[in-house]
Amino acid sequence: MVTPAEAERLISELTPQCLREDCPLAEAHGRVLRNPICADRDLPPFDRVTLDGYALRASSLASGLRNFRVEAVQAAGMVPGVLSPTPDACIEIMTGAVLPTGADCVVPYEDTTRDDGRINVTAASDHFAGNAIHGRGTDNRAGEIIVPTGTKITGREIAVAAACGYSVLTVSRVPKIAVVATGDELVEVDAPVAAHQIRRSNDHAIRAALAAAGYARVERFHVRDMRPEIEHLLWHLIAEYDVLLFTGGVSKGKFDYLPSELEKQKVRKVVQGVAQRPGKPFWFGVSSRSTPIFALPGNPVSAYTCLHRFVLPALAQASGLPRQPLALAALDTPFRFRPKLTCLLPVRVSSGPDARAMATPVPGNTSGDFAGLVGTSGFLELPATLEDFPAGYIAPYYPWV
Repeated sequence: MVTPAEAERLISELTPQCLREDCPLAEAHGRVLRNPICADRDLPPFDRVTLDGYALRASSLASGLRNFRVEAVQAAGMVPGVLSPTPDACIEIMTGAVLPTGADCVVPYEDTTRDDGRINVTAASDHFAGNAIHGRGTDNRAGEIIVPTGTKITGREIAVAAACGYSVLTVSRVPKIAVVATGDELVEVDAPVAAHQIRRSNDHAIRAALAAAGYARVERFHVRDMRPEIEHLLWHLIAEYDVLLFTGGVSKGKFDYLPSELEKQKVRKVVQGVAQRPGKPFWFGVSSRSTPIFALPGNPVSAYTCLHRFVLPALAQASGLPRQPLALAALDTPFRFRPKLTCLLPVRVSSGPDARAMATPVPGNTSGDFAGLVGTSGFLELPATLEDFPAGYIAPYYPWV
């Protein structure tokens, strides 16, 4: 067996990066950027007025002039006017408009009074050259990278892309993922269920979690514990899908045929068994065409935990996302775990009095107690080197998606 950290390292080394594809801007939310978004021109592209008022020369105010003649009105989107050379000239201006040529200051309406075509400035000392002006290129210069490669696209990045003229973005292709539930005891949710059977839940939970993480191209399958069925399905899935996820069939039971059938398909075993609880039987390998294959334990808590500990980080890496610092949380009560294994402890996290993340242990009955995860927010990873963990002990925290 390997440690969770060693398993993660091996998976990271062997998971290939997703291919690139062009994506319309309207469909880019949640995708991972593979080419940077650069400013196509200075931003803002002109000296932009930031409030409604009057554009004039600050030097006129500094000389003691307070009464100005209104020469024109300029709204946002209009071709900028030109302030006449007379010291008392001003142009009435609206927010978002281009600063008129010759002006270098904007006095807001509330600092003026108006009489016919002239204004009086009532608070001249508050206004100076550059007042209420968003200078050209002060946000970004033309050609400057604004959104780097590897960014997960949200509304903020879409706003930048639209402002810079990107109607299409180059992103990572969303991998096509097969989720396979194994076992003779499983029936579909809407099928009649006998006393000796259970309804399929792992594949539904995994598909939902994958979709929440941004991987929506998921198809579910079920295979019974029969070698010919497993062999036929494996051949098809390895040929057609980018990532395979199995649940069940990877332990040491008499009918756990999956590892040996994967070997027949020339899938190279990389990890079989991780020194952790839950999820000790976790298995990982790669096909001859470099397809990552994850075989999660059949117990629901084990499967869901291994998905978050190993599969989702691997998919994030494959999509081009940079590795994020581990989140940390502190136990709010003491906890004891005697097996010499890493403990992946379900917890409910809240904010403590000092704004630190505090984790309340919510240990389930068994790794089959999926209902026990309801109300939890993720799990702590507690090292195998200790048995007793005091209140305040800080450990890596993995939130559920």
